[in-house]
Amino acid sequence: MSIKKTGRGAIKYDYLAMDTSSIKESIAHKLVYSVGKDPFTATPRDWFFTTAYAVRDRMIERWMETMRSYYRADAKRVYYLSLEFLIGRTLTNSLMNLDIYEETREALDEIEVDFDAIRDVEPDAALGNGGLGRLAACFLDSMATMRLPGYGYGIRYDYGMFHQRIENGYQVEHPDNWLRYSSPWEFPRPEVLYPVKFHGEVTQYTDERGMLRSHWIDTEDIMAMAYDMPVPGYGTNTVNNLRLWSAKASRDFDLGYFNEGNYIKAVEDKNESENLSKVLYPDDSTEMGRELRLKQQYFFVSGSLQDILYRFTKHHDSLLNLADKVAIQLNDTHPAIAIPELMRLLMDIHNLSWDDAWKIAVNTFSYTNHTLMPEALETWPVELFETMLPRHLQIIYEINQRFLKDVIHHFPGDNDRLRRMSIIDETRGRRIRMAHLAIVGSHKVNGVAQLHSDLMKRDIFRDFDQLYPGKLINVTNGITPRRWLNHANRGLAMLISKHLGRKWIRDLSYLEQLQPLADDDAFRTEFCGIKQKNKEHLARYIHTHLNLEVDPSSLFDVQVKRIHEYKRQLLNVLHVITRYNRIRNNPQADWVPRTVIFSGKAAPGYAMAKLIIKLINDVADIINNDPLVGNKLKLAFIPNYDVSTAGVIIPAADLSQQISTAGTEASGTGNMKLSLNGALTIGTLDGANIEIRDRVGADNFFIFGLTTEEAAQLRASGYNPWDYYHGNSELKQTLDMIGNGFFSFDEPKRFQPIVDALTRHGDKYLLLADYASYIAKQDDVDALYHHPDEWVRKAILNVANMGFFSSDRTIQEYATNIWGVTPVAHE
Repeated sequence: MSIKKTGRGAIKYDYLAMDTSSIKESIAHKLVYSVGKDPFTATPRDWFFTTAYAVRDRMIERWMETMRSYYRADAKRVYYLSLEFLIGRTLTNSLMNLDIYEETREALDEIEVDFDAIRDVEPDAALGNGGLGRLAACFLDSMATMRLPGYGYGIRYDYGMFHQRIENGYQVEHPDNWLRYSSPWEFPRPEVLYPVKFHGEVTQYTDERGMLRSHWIDTEDIMAMAYDMPVPGYGTNTVNNLRLWSAKASRDFDLGYFNEGNYIKAVEDKNESENLSKVLYPDDSTEMGRELRLKQQYFFVSGSLQDILYRFTKHHDSLLNLADKVAIQLNDTHPAIAIPELMRLLMDIHNLSWDDAWKIAVNTFSYTNHTLMPEALETWPVELFETMLPRHLQIIYEINQRFLKDVIHHFPGDNDRLRRMSIIDETRGRRIRMAHLAIVGSHKVNGVAQLHSDLMKRDIFRDFDQLYPGKLINVTNGITPRRWLNHANRGLAMLISKHLGRKWIRDLSYLEQLQPLADDDAFRTEFCGIKQKNKEHLARYIHTHLNLEVDPSSLFDVQVKRIHEYKRQLLNVLHVITRYNRIRNNPQADWVPRTVIFSGKAAPGYAMAKLIIKLINDVADIINNDPLVGNKLKLAFIPNYDVSTAGVIIPAADLSQQISTAGTEASGTGNMKLSLNGALTIGTLDGANIEIRDRVGADNFFIFGLTTEEAAQLRASGYNPWDYYHGNSELKQTLDMIGNGFFSFDEPKRFQPIVDALTRHGDKYLLLADYASYIAKQDDVDALYHHPDEWVRKAILNVANMGFFSSDRTIQEYATNIWGVTPVAHE
């Protein structure tokens, strides 16, 4: 964009062209004037930054016009508060959304620069860990594509969670220094700086109107500084904003200590303050780690709300109308502290009454719940709030008192209900139930799959559904087809576009037109060829990173997700060992060759999950080196699962493992990504699996295991895992091999805690109860894979029926049923 003065105070913008020649000219200009190199000295990283700057310039033009259009329309805006945004790499995604992917490749090719080499230089932005963060990133993409005025707010982590390496079979955490070379996509905003207060004490006084006011004093302040990242939509000029907060010290340097020669003490406060945004999810197994987590949550919430109120008051006179122009979505309970923080800002800073502030807060906030497990619902000790956030504790007490009074009026004499619903849990040492706070302080609460929402209303939040009929609703999750098909699986995307055109990229429901092609021999052949190329690509990746040869013609059996006991990677391992035993017992049988692929991170403090990773790798070491087994079975654990790694694994998958215990997974989105890319699912009736099965057809989905109701009945009747252990010889052999050191000859009892968890300690997630059904369904998988034409037909039908699971549909439901926002068009 060039800027030309056209008269006094008037400016005309000439926008950068999007053709190959113009992009090539921009790249040449950026190499010299922004990177400071010439073609003879430029490294691949220099060319990456050069290309990113050329692309960024084209986004900036649309970004600025988007922001101006929102002000012109006085549009209601959505603010999506999330502790994670797992956006992955930005270059290729931006090129595709701006529709200049081929032009940029051609421009680089003309100057003899390898696009693939510079693309791989870019690190994944370490701003998230798992499904929660990836969902947030998909939502930002959809809001921009649908021209909705949406903003993301989060934390600019210096190091992210961790970079996972596998050393001697164990997960080892290393710093994920994604900002080592800086990021070309972010814009520091040193002028956007807000104080965030901690500790101190609260004084109260009566103002001139006779109202009791509170003043939070003697606080320790940390500054929240903004960094902005543009988020382009697909097929539109809309570019929305992701604003991330970085912690800065309120005082950088103590000259007194420095002059005394105490150089460490001179910068101690600065270092301690800025630790706040260093790492995603610090280990909360220590008191210091837990305190840092709460500080992080309040830090980004406070900066975001101050920024939202500043933007609103620039153009509106009365905060009483805030909810007419602002919708704030709380992504899980991490930002739930926003409710008392907004109350504090409205009452203590802007002098509103409690009643007015509370009405504004409830009408502004909505909350997404992501878990059904009571033990996973976030709580904080009252004592921690007393010292760290004393004003917020006062406000929470007041919210709770008024709320419980309302409960009494609706259910007089039901003291047990009061205990269950109270925001303060008095049964476990007085803890603040953040989910209860979020429900009470929001006008809508949504689950993320139909089963999840039904169970929320029936079980964990039944009391709230009875008190607030209609407040708890369902919005089934979705994924962006731009990232997870058009970007991740170019071959399949081009095949679909050849037959359907490109409308499916913005409206995934067009995929249903693929259904007749499932019976077309030519289409099936092309589809199968693309899958095979993706598998060959993954096989090369595995060889490069693991030094393991796998057969691309084998069935690629994939489970990629956070390592957790309820996700039941262990059940998958039990099948792998059972299969290994069967092959050894009858190596001449007509086995379907399988490559079983795991990937995912365990939380640093989660010992059992880390032991499961070690088990997977130890089992792999035995199986992969057994000459009797050969290529009939291979097992691979791919380290450091992230968005880019997912983009290699998911398009190559034949079988998608979605095997959590029924009633534990809120939704899942990996199941959607894998189905969209032509994998068949083996899964339980859990989370969004049910809706996927209903859409793709039960004949095209391998369902096994207990239902939620059956699991509850089994537990209620006195589940005894030993009955299953003694009643199934294959299961007994498998567990005995794990427990007696077959896979850990150097430390025979290494995996005894796993066997104990599945037997002596009750098998919390019912692996043994589901084992026989799972093994039988795996036999059905083998039988179908022996008929490749039928397998491919079912894979195509999976792709064709995934239109419902677009995040565009999800966001439209949020916009209509929760936020009340509409698209804003602009030039």
